[in-house]
Amino acid sequence: MKTIWGNTKGLKAGQLHRLESYYRRRVPSEYLVTPELARDIAELSVEIQRQIGLLINRAGKVAYVLVGDAQSILFPKMYEYRAAPGRLRGVRCIHTHLKNEGLSQEDLTDLALLRLDMIAAITLTDDGFPHKIHWAHILPNQDIQQAPYQTREVLQPHQLDVGCLELIHALEREMGQLRARSMLSAGGERAMLISVTSAPRKKALDSLAELTELSRSGGIEVLDSVLQIRKDIDSRTLMGSGKLQELAIRAMQLDVTLIIFDQELNASQIRSITDQIDLKVIDRTQLILDIFAQRARSKEGKLQVELAQLKYMQPRLVTKNTAMSRLTGGIGGRGPGETKLEINRRRVRDKIHHLEKALVLVQKQRQQQRRKREQKGVPIISIIGYTNAGKSTLLNTLTHSHVMAESRLFATLDPSSRRLRFPRDLEVLITDTVGFIRNLPKDLVVAFRATLEELESADLLLHVIDVSNPRHAQQIDVVESILEDLALDQIPQVRALNKMDLLPPDLVAQLARQLDGVPISARDRTTLPPLIDKMAFIIDKESDGDKNPSV
Repeated sequence: MKTIWGNTKGLKAGQLHRLESYYRRRVPSEYLVTPELARDIAELSVEIQRQIGLLINRAGKVAYVLVGDAQSILFPKMYEYRAAPGRLRGVRCIHTHLKNEGLSQEDLTDLALLRLDMIAAITLTDDGFPHKIHWAHILPNQDIQQAPYQTREVLQPHQLDVGCLELIHALEREMGQLRARSMLSAGGERAMLISVTSAPRKKALDSLAELTELSRSGGIEVLDSVLQIRKDIDSRTLMGSGKLQELAIRAMQLDVTLIIFDQELNASQIRSITDQIDLKVIDRTQLILDIFAQRARSKEGKLQVELAQLKYMQPRLVTKNTAMSRLTGGIGGRGPGETKLEINRRRVRDKIHHLEKALVLVQKQRQQQRRKREQKGVPIISIIGYTNAGKSTLLNTLTHSHVMAESRLFATLDPSSRRLRFPRDLEVLITDTVGFIRNLPKDLVVAFRATLEELESADLLLHVIDVSNPRHAQQIDVVESILEDLALDQIPQVRALNKMDLLPPDLVAQLARQLDGVPISARDRTTLPPLIDKMAFIIDKESDGDKNPSV
C-alpha cells in the first residue's frame, strides 16, 4: 500500500482508496497535469473539505499524495529527490485550493525553498469542478531585489498542455549557466555568513568581520553576511522560521553553496536548520577546524586536527532518515543489527581512542625533548599572539630563517624553533606557536595540548600584537584569557607592538605607553634592537635569579 502523507484522520475507507489510486495515474511530459486527474482531485477535495496535493516527477509518475487541511498542505521529507546545485528538485506540486484564490505567499515560498520544478493551485467551483489553474516556477537570476519565482498566466482546465518537461529543462539550463559563471569567478565554496546573537551590536559586528576573514582564509568566497540581534535566541533554529526562510531564498538567488553560522550549533539545531535550508550548514567552530585541517603539515599537527574534528563530529552524528539506514547483522544477529549511524558512531569512538593514544606518545617525546633542552640550560622564548599578528614574520626576521609566513589567519599550525644569539654571546631558543583566536574550540585546545605545553617550559613569552588592527584591544584580552586558562600567566612577558609603520608616530608612542610594549615592524630588522635588548635584559634577570635564589 502506498503512503498517503498528511492529514488522513477521519477519512473513509473509500476516500483513502481513491487517494491511493492516484499513484497509478500517469501524466504526459508536456502536461502540467491532465484535465482528468485535475477533475478527480478537485471533486475529492470538495468532498473531504481538505486540500489535496500531488508531487509528480519528470517521468509523469505521482511520487507523493498529500492531504492537508482547508488552508494548506505540508510537504514530506523527499529524500529520493534532492535539489543538486544548479538543478531543481525533480518534482512539481499540483494541489487544490478550496477557496477561489490563487497561489499564496506560502505556496511561492515552498516553491523557492524546496526548489520544486513548478507549483500549481487548482481553484474549485462550488460543485467540485476545476475552475482555474494558477501556476509558477523558479526564475533563474541572481538579483536579490527581484522575486526568485515567476507566476505565469492563469490557465483554464483545458489549457494544461504547457510543454512542461521542455520548460523545466530550459530553466535548468539557464540555472546551470548562471552557476557555471559563478563557479568560474569564485573557484570554490560560496558562502553566506549568519550571526544571531544577543550581544552588543559592535561586538557582534567585530565577530562577524572576523568570521569573514576566517572564511576567506579558508578559500571561501563570502557573498553576503546577515546579523540579527535578538533578545531571545530560538533554541531550535536561533532565528525565527520566517527569517530563516527569507535567508534561504536569498541564498538560492545568490547561488550560495554554504551557510556559515557565527554561533556554535548543536546537533538538533543543525538538523532543524537543514530541514528548512537545503544547503550545507556549518558553524564557526567547524570552519576553524577545516582551516586547521588545510594548514597542518606535520604528522603531529594532522593527528591533533583529526582528533579535534572527530570530537566535534561525535555528538553531531545524526541522520535525517533513520528508517532508510542500511542495516547490518545478518543471520544469527540479534534484532535487525546496527544501523549505519551506530556503525559510524562506533568507528568514530574507536578512531578517537586510537588518536588519543598516538598523541600520548607525542607528549612523551616532547617531554623528553624539553628535558634535554633544560639540561643544556638554553633559555626558551615562545612567540605568542592572536592569529595573523605577524609571529612567523618576526621569527624569520629575528633568526634569518624561512618559516612560512602569510597574511591570513592560521597560516602557522606546526611549531617552529630557531636559535637566536643575543648580545654578550647569550644564545636562546625562540619558538613560534599556533595563533590564538576568540572562541577557540575547546576540542582544538585539548587536541593541541601537546603543542601548547611547549609554552610551559618557556622562560619568556613574546606577545606579538598587531596594533594596526582596530580590534587589537579585544585580541589582547583573548590572548591573556587563554594564557590564564592554561595557567601560563605567571611567565614573564614582553609585548611587541607590530606594524608600527602603518600608524602615525604619535599614535605609536601613545600605544607603547598604554600597552607597555615595544613598537616594531616585523619585516624591518632595523626596528628590532629595542625589542632584542628588552628580551635579553629579562632573560639575564631570570638567569641571575636562578643562580641566586632568594632564601
